[in-house]
Amino acid sequence: MSSNLSQTGALKSTTIHHQTRRSARKLLTALMLTGAVTAFGNGEALYREHCATCHSATLRGSAHGNTLLGEAFLSKWRDQDAMSLVAYLRANMPPGKAGILSDAQHAHIAGYLIAANQDPSGPGGKLFTSAAGLEKSTGEDAGEISWEKWGGAATIDQAARAKGGFVNREVENFSAVTDALLQAPPPEDWLSWRRSQNGQAYSPLKQINRDTVKDLKLAWVLTMAEGSNQVTPLVHQGVMYLTHPGNIVQALDAASGELIWEYRYQFPEAARTLGGPTRNIAIYKDKLYMATYDAAIVAIDARSGREVWRTAKANFEQGYTHTAGPIIGDGVVLSGINGCEWYKQEGCFITGHNADTGEELWRTSTIALPGTAGGDTWAGLPAEMRAGGDTWIAGSYDPKLKLFYIGTSQAKPWVAASRGMTPVDDALYTNSTLALRPDTGELVWYFQHIPGETIDMEVGFERVLVDSGGTPLVVTIGKDGLLWKLNRETGEYIAVVETMPQTIYSEVDKRSGKVTYRDDILHAKVGDTIRACPGIYGGHNWQAAAYSPETNALIIPLHQLCSDMVGRNVEQVSGSGGYGADSRTYEMPGSRGMLGRLASWDLQTMTERWAHEQRAMFMTGALTTAGGLVFVGDLDRYFNAFDIDNGKLLWQTRLGAPLHGYPISFGVDGKQFIAVPTGIGVFRALTAVVSPEIYQPTGGEALYVFELP
Repeated sequence: MSSNLSQTGALKSTTIHHQTRRSARKLLTALMLTGAVTAFGNGEALYREHCATCHSATLRGSAHGNTLLGEAFLSKWRDQDAMSLVAYLRANMPPGKAGILSDAQHAHIAGYLIAANQDPSGPGGKLFTSAAGLEKSTGEDAGEISWEKWGGAATIDQAARAKGGFVNREVENFSAVTDALLQAPPPEDWLSWRRSQNGQAYSPLKQINRDTVKDLKLAWVLTMAEGSNQVTPLVHQGVMYLTHPGNIVQALDAASGELIWEYRYQFPEAARTLGGPTRNIAIYKDKLYMATYDAAIVAIDARSGREVWRTAKANFEQGYTHTAGPIIGDGVVLSGINGCEWYKQEGCFITGHNADTGEELWRTSTIALPGTAGGDTWAGLPAEMRAGGDTWIAGSYDPKLKLFYIGTSQAKPWVAASRGMTPVDDALYTNSTLALRPDTGELVWYFQHIPGETIDMEVGFERVLVDSGGTPLVVTIGKDGLLWKLNRETGEYIAVVETMPQTIYSEVDKRSGKVTYRDDILHAKVGDTIRACPGIYGGHNWQAAAYSPETNALIIPLHQLCSDMVGRNVEQVSGSGGYGADSRTYEMPGSRGMLGRLASWDLQTMTERWAHEQRAMFMTGALTTAGGLVFVGDLDRYFNAFDIDNGKLLWQTRLGAPLHGYPISFGVDGKQFIAVPTGIGVFRALTAVVSPEIYQPTGGEALYVFELP
């Protein structure tokens, strides 16, 4: 195995000082003395149900919730009365749903948090299991009857939910997905994350068009597993491969929704992050490829649903995980990784795996290490203190140039002062577009969009490959709303444009592509409040743009939001790290309360063609079709179809939950279908606060499929 990343050293356990443990014991004792709670056994269960999606099962926190473990937690609470913590939880948690828990339940959660901070290893050092409440014994003979012991109504319910008589079948008449098919998918198929390797999310089907879209009706719907439902179904020869939250994959008859087989990956619950989004899987030859919560890649037989191989990429106990899946480039399984906000020797990386065997072929660091090119851009920090550079979104591939394009996120902690740096320190190769060779992992070129990023304005989202004006382009857009156009052969900067008002940069130099922060952002220290528009949710986010070749336009979902951010002290020791900041988000001034914006941008002239604004944020990626339509879903449970030429709303229908994930179009036996997932995830922590008047039901994870009569 060739390697572009040296991995040495081991993760050291986070040290929680004696003073910290004494503070936790003091809080815990005070809480118990109040008589509010005497045991914290169900505090963990309550935390897992109501808090873990944002703050993680290990209490380490995420981009959507602060860390609740160690000094970061106790620095805020060690000098306060324990009941103040309960009062805070009661008044503010869960976001947008304060009041749904009783005082006793809040006390149990508070007790669990305090108790967890007494243990130097913390809950991140153990795996959580839940009692089934059901004992079952089975005889040795296969035909012997099973006896079950019932302890009450709850155990009956649990057992009933666990029952199921479905038996996996095999996909009939399956034919292999070749490199040629991936490069030019049949119009009826959706074979990659954004249908084709170029990431355009454009369907050449046009049975559903401006004239017929008004007649769309529901073909079928399928309830999905609970969790953040940001999935992208794949379709090949009339079979849909659907990824659920929880690392579950199903094969379905795409025309009827009939289940063919189901695969469930077994993972430690502590490995799930952000509600468990799995944004995409890949298909190649006769296998499906999924990046798992516990930092592995698995290959699944596309015919039968049986696991073929599993290769661990990293140790999930060090924080590593996946939210995006792999894509295929030149027969290699290409994927990034998440969990890079924690200080550790290994850092962040991208890998290439053999599609047949799972063997790791190469590993390329997304962090410029000491002694390598760009290694002097990290203010002299040692390798294990260089955090960030995650890849949240699957990339794109150009088979002619044989280049794999992927975006990296910002350096972490978010605020430069919290990581012992300033925005003058570039911190390569964060916030960059990388172009890599799929067979070796060689970094052919890079372009850093925001050097030294310091307020969570990452540019780590989709890379769309377009040929425009005779030039091979890669275009992308970040949280700051800046739309970038690069030459995808050389990485040469071509153009940048602001798609919405911004207050982040004092200058965006259109000639050079260089951006300059405001002076107060450049000099912000730990504890300073930084106000910025757009804010940390964007602008743009994971809700990917789609390309329309008929209009040469990129259709972009945008959020008209601003945020305040305050950087915190982060101890520079192995095992520490994280995002290290507090924030609050609010509607953008001048937006008239219109939080959602869908905009069409001409890629030749870099000008806006049209825009549609509304109160409800757009919560799915965009889908364009040859029928002259763009489909997108929103927070208010509406699935919308707009005219690609002028942005006129032509059709909408209201579903059971906020729409989420990535809509697709496919065909079976001459009929075109449109599919879209529902079921909001961690964005609820934002949307419930900024638009509380919009009803956002809990759950509702499903896939809706539409057809013409």
